[in-house]
Amino acid sequence: MELVRAKTLTGALSPATAEVYARDVATFVGLAGEETVLDDLTGEDVDVVLLAFARKPDGRRADPGRGAGVQSASSQARFRRSVSALFKHAALAGWVQVNPMALVTVSAKERGGLRPQRRALTREQAQGLVGAARELGDGRGEEAGRSRRRDQRTELRDALIVLLLSTMGPRVSELVRADVEDFYTNDGVRYWRIFGKGGKTRDVPLPGDVARVLEAYLSWRGEVARGVQDKALLLSWRGRRLARGDVQAVIDRVQRRVDPDRRRSVTPHGLRHTTATHLLADAVDMDAVRRVLGHGDLATLGRYRDELPGELEVAMRVHPLLRERGASGAGGV
Repeated sequence: MELVRAKTLTGALSPATAEVYARDVATFVGLAGEETVLDDLTGEDVDVVLLAFARKPDGRRADPGRGAGVQSASSQARFRRSVSALFKHAALAGWVQVNPMALVTVSAKERGGLRPQRRALTREQAQGLVGAARELGDGRGEEAGRSRRRDQRTELRDALIVLLLSTMGPRVSELVRADVEDFYTNDGVRYWRIFGKGGKTRDVPLPGDVARVLEAYLSWRGEVARGVQDKALLLSWRGRRLARGDVQAVIDRVQRRVDPDRRRSVTPHGLRHTTATHLLADAVDMDAVRRVLGHGDLATLGRYRDELPGELEVAMRVHPLLRERGASGAGGV
């Protein structure tokens, strides 16, 4: 804010603009939480703040009958620009390592203000991506890397990344922070102890197929990590811990193996939405899904549930109050 005020002295900014920016930054701090560390904020967190601002009452509108309960589209777009400017400066100043605005999925619309874009893959799209990852995990589709040494071929690592993101929905920060020792076996079941936000941990069992790819990857990792002290689970072929920005490139690389008719670009956070959406669509207990994703309450989980094409038709076709009659053969289709 001192730099902004300095620009008003040189005439680069008007005092009114500086005042509005100061108000927006103060609002952002209030919505994000005053104790929050700026560098800990992800694109997901900024999405939540932008949508919270969109629903924030506009104090300038005293008449409840004229939409006092929401911000105007122009106010929402202005607030987003202020937040973007804040993080641009934060990145230049070294306060944050990664600018989370690059991962924000809430976009400003000319009409209707800020709306979340669809993030979850459909079942067909998700199965196409998972299928491509399983093929890599099974050793199929490695022809392009045969000319390289085995310890330089990253197909197993790429398969594991996509499978973990698609089936367990971790935050990308949780994924790249994972160490080998965070994975353990209990009573024959492989678990991942995930270190989440706010120092919270959760132990999530791995699906059988994912556990098998993990074992194969750990064998490959042993070859890559000879002489490397880093305990990171995910390593580059040079033996360095992967960065958050590397994960998107991995997803895109696996996506290129998917049939074009089933392919849609997706971010790591979009795969987190995909996990939540399809677990809930298959009637998995909401509290279990909440624990898989590491949410503090069920209200947060609701923001991750995207609508699926045809889901209402399916729900009505298999209505629980009509199953007994259908099972007895008395009520044909």
